[in-house]
Amino acid sequence: MAETFDTLTAVTALERFGEGSLSPEALVDDCLGRIARDNPKVNAFTCVNEVEARRLAEKSAQRWQAGAPLGPLDGIPVTIKDLTLTKGLPTRLGSTTTAPDGPWEVDAPISRHLRSAGAIVIGKTTSPEFGWKGVTDNPLHGITRNPWNIELTPGGSSGGAAAASALNLGLLHQGSDAGGSIRIPCSFTGTFGIKPTFGWVPQWPASAMSTLSHLGPITRTVTDSALMLNVMAQPDPRDGYSGNPHGPNWLTPPPVDLRGWRIAFSANLGYVEVAPDIAQRVEEAVAHLEELGATVERVDPGFSDPLRTFNKLWFAGATQALEKLDEQQQAALDPGFLDIARRGQDVSLSDYLAARRERSELTAHMAAFHQQYDLLVTPTMPIAPFAAGHNVPPGGAHRDWMDWTPFSYPFNLTQQPAASLPCGLDSQGLPVGLHLVAGKYQDLKVLQAAQLLERYLPLLTPPSLA
Repeated sequence: MAETFDTLTAVTALERFGEGSLSPEALVDDCLGRIARDNPKVNAFTCVNEVEARRLAEKSAQRWQAGAPLGPLDGIPVTIKDLTLTKGLPTRLGSTTTAPDGPWEVDAPISRHLRSAGAIVIGKTTSPEFGWKGVTDNPLHGITRNPWNIELTPGGSSGGAAAASALNLGLLHQGSDAGGSIRIPCSFTGTFGIKPTFGWVPQWPASAMSTLSHLGPITRTVTDSALMLNVMAQPDPRDGYSGNPHGPNWLTPPPVDLRGWRIAFSANLGYVEVAPDIAQRVEEAVAHLEELGATVERVDPGFSDPLRTFNKLWFAGATQALEKLDEQQQAALDPGFLDIARRGQDVSLSDYLAARRERSELTAHMAAFHQQYDLLVTPTMPIAPFAAGHNVPPGGAHRDWMDWTPFSYPFNLTQQPAASLPCGLDSQGLPVGLHLVAGKYQDLKVLQAAQLLERYLPLLTPPSLA
């Protein structure tokens, strides 16, 4: 029987490349075969880079045989989100308003850094139009589905990356997160993803959502995300917003335990209604933090829901897209996106500046909070995945996607590092995410705590799609 790599990690693949027990050609061939088998069911890819991936895998195999890999990711198949420029591959932003023939002549910083490290871009993954919402469907590529149940959404906006990661269709996956777009789909698909502190990972072109938007990895394990960050989080002169471009060694091993750490556990931020079965899985995961020696205190961070503040900034950012489109193109947009963009036109300059002030106040509040606590832990999502093709759970009272993602967007306002770690299954057998948040530039605390917790928690693998 041919070897398959449904759960292979990038770290293990690199070890096997080095010892000669696996070739990049075999790995890429297997990934492409499973993409051909599984992608029609989940619609995670906008395009597959088959011919070029095979050519690059052959070159990588020759380098490994010569003992001279190109870089720390040589031969590893990766995916890039459709919002990210990738030379030679279409970046359509999930929109029929974009040109189908490019030209696609430039790599964004992330694409360039990954390729320079030897990674093989195996394809581009789906996003909602312009990455505007917390689920993944768009007028150009249709609906992306959850590998755990294809009737359900994988979340978004990095839903294609998360679905591909859950199925290991490629080993490392790039996501972006301006309001939860890495952490929402990671929670819904049982994968790990981190929104690093704003400024670590360069962005160009700048997001329409400006300094709300963070770029980061989505993977099946914490260490694979750290491996990816060691490559992604490098400076690029095109990024006009870089805050602290020289990052740590993201692969710094965790401590033996968490003795001396003070962790705040907030089950609901003081104002969120959480499904009981999700709350139970989160409680069980938090108990492991205590087993690791941390002092865990049940305490809310002490802020009220900043949704109005977030929406003013988000809607105003969405409005920028309309300025470039004529009436016919606007009519072709996702109706939900068109709605929030037009609502953004009603945000006055005074309201916008007030939202920025409120944002700075929340940022200062959380900076003071993290003077006392190494981490804040919450659920990632208060609800389970719902029917695909809907922006909000059908039959509920929610109007916008932000209404059902209350744990994620506050920490885009504050630009803190925040990750979602799978912590078990709910009563329906669907993944639950644990949300880990640290103070700005304290990303290693998130990664190291997650690595230690991961040892207590099962690796989640979706049921067969056959």
